[in-house]
Amino acid sequence: MSIISDSLKRIKPSPTIAVTQKARELRAAGKDVIGLGAGEPDFDTPDNIKDAAIQAIKDGDTKYTAVDGTPALKKAIVEKFKRENNLDYTIDQVSVGTGGKQVLYNTFMATLNKGDEVIIPAPFWVSYPDMVLLAGGKPKIVKCDEKDGFKLTAKKLEKAISKKTKWLILNSPSNPTGAGYTKDEIENLAKVLIKNKKVHILSDDIYEHITYDNFNFFTIAQISKLKDRTLTMNGVSKSYAMTGWRIGYAAGPKDIIKAIGKIQSQSTSNPSSVSQAAAVEALNGLQDFIQERSNAFKERRDFVVKSLNNIKGISCLTPNGAFYVFPSCKGLLNKKTKLKTDNDFVQKLLEKKNVAVVQGSAFGLDGYFRISYATSMENLQKAMDRIKSFCENLS
Repeated sequence: MSIISDSLKRIKPSPTIAVTQKARELRAAGKDVIGLGAGEPDFDTPDNIKDAAIQAIKDGDTKYTAVDGTPALKKAIVEKFKRENNLDYTIDQVSVGTGGKQVLYNTFMATLNKGDEVIIPAPFWVSYPDMVLLAGGKPKIVKCDEKDGFKLTAKKLEKAISKKTKWLILNSPSNPTGAGYTKDEIENLAKVLIKNKKVHILSDDIYEHITYDNFNFFTIAQISKLKDRTLTMNGVSKSYAMTGWRIGYAAGPKDIIKAIGKIQSQSTSNPSSVSQAAAVEALNGLQDFIQERSNAFKERRDFVVKSLNNIKGISCLTPNGAFYVFPSCKGLLNKKTKLKTDNDFVQKLLEKKNVAVVQGSAFGLDGYFRISYATSMENLQKAMDRIKSFCENLS
């Protein structure tokens, strides 16, 4: 009899982490690998945030804190939601976790019963379905077409809702596509949700500040009739280049926030006290660098999209947020190239040209692949040259 639990058998390791680890191993073996798999800004954490952490250490702010976040950080989060999203929360409606990923995991563990359905639009972030499965729930995958910008439509949402639906996950801007929902699109989804009063909404806003082309970010909790059914997750990892600091947070209904804290009290307990002090400065300090860095990401996005669309057999939409593109490789999957799947494409690309990307099937949509352009222009230029050479020389 295996010692491994049945629940663990329901899930698989994160494909994006696997690709990043494979790239590291190949580099360690002396290969000139360009890794385009990691969803991590290549910019450094701003100095004022580092300084706040150093000061916290000097002040002896190195002890246990309240399980779900310090009062100072919760206050900064409340003020952030009011300032940037015109959302009013109290401190007891906020929970802080060890990264946004833990907040999401805690949410599902705290709210799902066996058989509860969670609607997940595809393409999706790779961890959503597995977290739902671990919690005993049932992922209900709704495939979103490229012609709709990879976004969920009201019609598809209405069709997907059943008596067992407990949550809808919305991620805007999206990982892996970079697609952002406009205010009108969110309002159309809201009309369906207002009618279906038992469905809660988990809004993953982690890429809120990384947007382009005057895209106006709008989050579904701003629809007043849905605020009491919405848990809004965010964090400091992407916008503030603080992935390693591991601070995520959420605001929403008090009963859900309390339940999340209960789960956390029996798992990790509080996030790092030093990281929390740094996050206070991130949210309260100067924000100018965010736009500067978004401008740099936009330059990279424009270069990558143009380069990909100049490759025969590849096509790529222009995303309006995050730092990913999700190009189609369907034009290269045929008998002539001997490539049958997107997985074949990414494996051969890594084998032949030392470029690491992630297969679209890992995100729930076959025939595509994801590129993270959160790396230098030099790396992107070399990668695009290699991808073009690879595609043009397929036999």
